[in-house]
Amino acid sequence: MSTNWNPYQPYDSYKFADNVPRRGLLVNGKPALSQLDPDKVGRYVLLTVRDPLCAYDDDPATQLSRRLDNPEQIGKSGMFTTWSGTYQGVPLTVVSGGSGSPEAELIMHELLEFTHADTFVRVGGSGGYHPKVNPGDVVIASGVVRDEGMTRAYIPASYPAVASYDVVIAMARAASGLGQPYHIGVTRSSDSDFVGVGRPSVGGYFQPWHADILETWARAGVLNGDRESAAIVTLAALFGKRGGSVCSVADNVIAGKQFIAGAGHASGMDIALNGIVELAALDKDAEAGTGLLKSTCNT
Repeated sequence: MSTNWNPYQPYDSYKFADNVPRRGLLVNGKPALSQLDPDKVGRYVLLTVRDPLCAYDDDPATQLSRRLDNPEQIGKSGMFTTWSGTYQGVPLTVVSGGSGSPEAELIMHELLEFTHADTFVRVGGSGGYHPKVNPGDVVIASGVVRDEGMTRAYIPASYPAVASYDVVIAMARAASGLGQPYHIGVTRSSDSDFVGVGRPSVGGYFQPWHADILETWARAGVLNGDRESAAIVTLAALFGKRGGSVCSVADNVIAGKQFIAGAGHASGMDIALNGIVELAALDKDAEAGTGLLKSTCNT
């Protein structure tokens, strides 16, 4: 391969390149959509969704910030709320936003473009697919089925959304240490939260091909489904960073387990926070040339 290879050549030759801000839009000198202070974003970022099904007491980032030492709101816009602080001595940032892969793209772009964060973990709710997953359990994603549309604008569907090994190991250690019920396996992300996951839409609207969606993916070993994990894991990987997902399970249609608002979500937050502490320790050992991890991925 030529040493002159330029991965950004397609954009550099784009005839409208001079008309588009290469790094994205700014408002008052800050990333336009989040209005966060890039210098105050920690290495580790937890990404949450304002999801009423999780039965949050408040905005999820604000709720999580109460568990941090010296929390500081470092960004607030009409779309996103961002807090930074420390947890057991580890600096981290928590962001809340709206649902779905397109909105996850917006905050991931600003975090990847403007900050030095290198680890991004989705923390939120999901629905169970596989019969062995029960409401209240937590799924730590080893990979994600990219059954949504946004990531295909970046890379073909054949590109795998593989969660960072580092993140999976750290979250599993935390879950084991806390004694929380958890599974490691594949999550599926989709855009549709009704017919696309085998649930009827308006007036019971359903098509024949919707009837086998849950069983198809359960037979393939998929554990749960959400809307954001594919976006976070895929974009992190594309830009040389680490991505992961920790989702609580609120129901399971195949298993006949009824929806329970917020089921397992406190456990998911516990695992995510303590998993970051585990990961920081692994990173420290890796930087010293010892331990399980050798290095982090960088572009």
